[in-house]
Amino acid sequence: MEHRYKAGQRVRFAPGLLSRNAAGGTYEVTRQLPPGVDGEHQYRIKNVHEQHERVVKESELQRA
Repeated sequence: MEHRYKAGQRVRFAPGLLSRNAAGGTYEVTRQLPPGVDGEHQYRIKNVHEQHERVVKESELQRA
């Protein structure tokens, strides 16, 4: 199964219960990561309003 999003693509982050402090708005995918323990693809994403990147699951992202 292939990743749905590519590096450089803009996405919207819909955080799960553990990610409540995430900045809202649009993020950019900076890197595709291998699937996590649950088998779901993961990504590194960056928001212009934050200095750090986040690692998120594919199910937490939507096309921008």
